[in-house]
Formats: sequence, structure tokens, C-alpha cells
Amino acid sequence: MKYYISIDCGTQSTKVAIYDGDSKCVAQHSTCNEIFYPKPCWAELDADSYVESAVKGIKECLKTSKINPENIRAICGDGIICGVVGVDEDLNAITPFIPYLDSRAEGEAEWIRKSFEPIWIKESGNATVEALQPTVITKWLLNNHEEFQQRGKKVMNIGPYVLSKLGGLKSDEAFIDWSTFSGWLIGFNAIEKTWSQKQMDMFGIPMDILPNIVKPWDIVGNVSNEMSKALGIPEGIPIVAGAGDTMQSFLGCGVVEPGMAADVAGTAAMFGVMVDGIKEDLSNTPGLYFTTGTLPDTYYYWGYIRSGGLSLQWFRDNIMDRPGDNSFYEEANAKAEKVPAGSKGTMFFPYLQGGCNEALNATGCFLNLTSATDTGVLWRSILESIAYEYVYFTDRIRSVGVDINNVIFTEGGSKSDVWNQIKSDSLRVDAVTLENKEGATLANAVIAAYAVGDITNIKETLTKWLNIEKHYEPITANSIFYRNAYHCHQGLLKEQMEGAFNVCSYLRDLEEPLKYGEQYSNLSDYQKALFASNPVTNK
Repeated sequence: MKYYISIDCGTQSTKVAIYDGDSKCVAQHSTCNEIFYPKPCWAELDADSYVESAVKGIKECLKTSKINPENIRAICGDGIICGVVGVDEDLNAITPFIPYLDSRAEGEAEWIRKSFEPIWIKESGNATVEALQPTVITKWLLNNHEEFQQRGKKVMNIGPYVLSKLGGLKSDEAFIDWSTFSGWLIGFNAIEKTWSQKQMDMFGIPMDILPNIVKPWDIVGNVSNEMSKALGIPEGIPIVAGAGDTMQSFLGCGVVEPGMAADVAGTAAMFGVMVDGIKEDLSNTPGLYFTTGTLPDTYYYWGYIRSGGLSLQWFRDNIMDRPGDNSFYEEANAKAEKVPAGSKGTMFFPYLQGGCNEALNATGCFLNLTSATDTGVLWRSILESIAYEYVYFTDRIRSVGVDINNVIFTEGGSKSDVWNQIKSDSLRVDAVTLENKEGATLANAVIAAYAVGDITNIKETLTKWLNIEKHYEPITANSIFYRNAYHCHQGLLKEQMEGAFNVCSYLRDLEEPLKYGEQYSNLSDYQKALFASNPVTNK
């Protein structure tokens, strides 16, 4: 039997799985990732902890499966598309891995938005410029990270970084596949699948720090002697470039034709639809992004909630004080099923890591709590808040004539029946879940098999491997209710609560009020006005 090792470098965890040639997962292992929050709205991870987790996962999967390592045909991986790590000449990380949860580069994003003609709309298919984009984070590193300024050679996404370390590659061999690089959202030519010299010159980003663009099935290296000994597998096993986690999730759940849509319910909850190319009306929609898929001539528009799945983990770990206890999700879902649609008026805003395009100062918060509010109400309100964000995306996609009637729910969040029904009701769509919910790791195995010639057609192979598990149909009464609730949610977010969010932003930054006299000159005009009128903090 032939086997393929799949590595998924996600936000909350690093997953490793071994698949056989018949799509059976013979072993899997997951290691939790630790996210550090050094400042409000900053987030970072240790890039080398991903490598350690991958090594640990491979060893555990080999131990569990008891397969013969000689039968491993290839290793393939995926990783977070929005986030970068800076490396030196020997491809050692000299910066943290800064993911999409981070907002430290907002100054660079604002500079780009104000300073340049947005040629990225036509070239990259995206109009929005945000702090989370790798291009913008790279500019922040060039402006602010002293060690990267002195010794930095390349910036890399986390999936390629981990695979490169397994192969012992150097910085001049740094790579990025054509789907992951489109996760940079600006700075590239989407149709030609090349970096954009024009855009990078505008941003002041040297072309020589960008990794080489490869195809997802290109063999980029081989397991090094050092890693062979550490892992207990033969030296020289091919390492396949792989693709972005979002694209692999779409591919792994069978979204392979224009018009097909999927909800990828991970840390950053994402909703995407496959299209046949750039559509400027969608590119100009705040919060929607255009990327290339894993396969040739495939394209997606998708929207995301940066703290979607993270909100669930936050509530479990920080509020319920049950860190790492996955049994909590089943308990909370059971309680939420007993709560009527609308969570008895309670609303949640899932902006734990900063706001969205039309409400930049938004923060995470619950509204309309009463003495009767309990865990089930709070949990359902979190699930509904993410569904409301999806309504925003689907409304805009439908407005340009893209029909969305059927959706595939995939990844970890699709295990929740109550959440799946909420999304079916809110979006007014028929939906299905699949027997294999880990779409990205399955897609990695398929790409690995294709790279070494064990299969000849990726689409056909996936079609054979995917089976529907459960159907969801919208409940009409709930759909009507959620449509009205959505408009209330949007009105609060973008109009009525603007002032409250501004005050909250000010208070969040007011860490040492007694010393603010020295820092007064650094405050924004709004903060100065608020500071001056506040009899407590102005003492």
C-alpha cells in the first residue's frame, strides 16, 4: 500500500494525517498552537513551534498506524495564507509568524490606501487593503523589525516554511505556491500568477525578498538526512509544495466548478464561492477577497470573520475556563439547541481582534444581557453572529448574479448540527456536510499522490473519495426572523454603536492614565478631545 503524509499548519493547531491510496486516513494527530498577544490587537506565533508540531505529529502518526515508512510516497502540506515569517540566509526564522489575527500594520495599510492608485484591483482582483495582508505585514517588518532589516533574506508563509525545514532548504530555495501567494491579496498578478513588479515597487518591497512561485504539485525538495533520523523515515522522500489552507479546504470538500460554495468553519470562519475569473463588482465589495485556487484556472471570492472560530475558543478558554477541553463544544451546542432563534435578543459581535472594513473600531461584545442569560443563550448568540457575517457576503455575491443555493459545510465547525442549521436558515440555502470534514488534509494527500504520478486526475479522484453525510434545509420562519435580525445587527454595528466602539478603543489603549500627560502628543484628535473633556483622566 502507498501512503501520503499531510500537514495542515492552522491557527489553533497543527494537524498531521497519513492517508492511504484509497483515501482512508490511517492515522492523525493534532497539536495545539499557542497564540501570543503581546499588545492589544497584536497576535503572533513561534514559527519553529510549527516545525516541532509537524515532527511530533508525523512520529505519532507513524507509531499509531504501524505502517512501513518505506511505503511513504510523499509529504505535502498547507498553511495559513494571510501571515508571514521573516527568515535569514539559512532559512531560520528571525521574526515571529505574524498571522491574519494581527493588526499592528494598520499604519502601513492606511499609508497604502492613501498614497497610491489602486492598480491592485485589476491585477490582483482585490480592492481592500488591510493590516492582515502579508504584503502589508512585510512592509511593517521592513519599517519596524530591526533584525529583519539587518539580516532578513525572505518572507515566507508558514506552510512552505515548515516543508522547507523538513527538506533542509536555504533562503534562495524559498518557495510559495500559486494559491498561497494569492492569499497576499495585493502585490501579485492573479491571472499570470506572478508577483507584480509595479505594485511591489510602489510599496517599497524589494523583489528579492519574495519567495519563488511554484505549482502546488511541484516537488520542492526531499526529506533531509537530519529530518530522516528525527522522523524515522527514509531520506529523500519527495516534499510537495502544497497550497494555501483556504484553497485546500475548498478543493478537499469538492468545490471544483463555478457556482459551488463552501463554508470553511475554522479559526477564521470563511465563506467562499468558485467563479470563472475577476469580477470587479465583487472585488470592490468591502470584505470580499479574490484568490486563485489550487487547480489551474480556478478562482474564488471569499469573505471571512477573522475571529470566527477563535470566538468559540475564546469563550471556552477565557470565559468558561475550560482551555483545551473539546467536550465543552458538544455541551454548549446541546444547550444552544434548546434556545430559540435570536438567542432571546442577545447579540454578540465577533471582533475580538479588531473591526471590519465598515466598522474599523469595532470590538468583541455581548449586547442585551439579562439575569436570565445563560451559557446556551451566549453560545447561540456567538454562532448566530458569525452567520450574520455570512449573510453580508452572500447578499453581495448574489447581487452580481452568482447563484448560491447549495453550500458545503466543512472543517471543524461543521460538526455542530445547531450551527449548521443556523447557517442554513440565515443564508436561505440547502446545505450538506461530508463524511470527511478535514478537507484540507485530504486535498494535501491527493496533491501528493498526483505529484509522484500515483493518480492522473485530481478532480476525478476527489469525486470518488467524497461522500455526503447530512443534509440541512432552511426553516422558513427562522429565515424570515434572521433576515430581520441581520438588519438590526448591521445597523447597530455600522451606525448606532460607532461612538461606543470609539470610546472602547480609547479605553483599551488607556493603559497608564496617570502617565498620559507625557504621551498626550501621540494621541489621535478624537482621543485628545475625549481626554481633554474627561475630568478623571485629565487630572
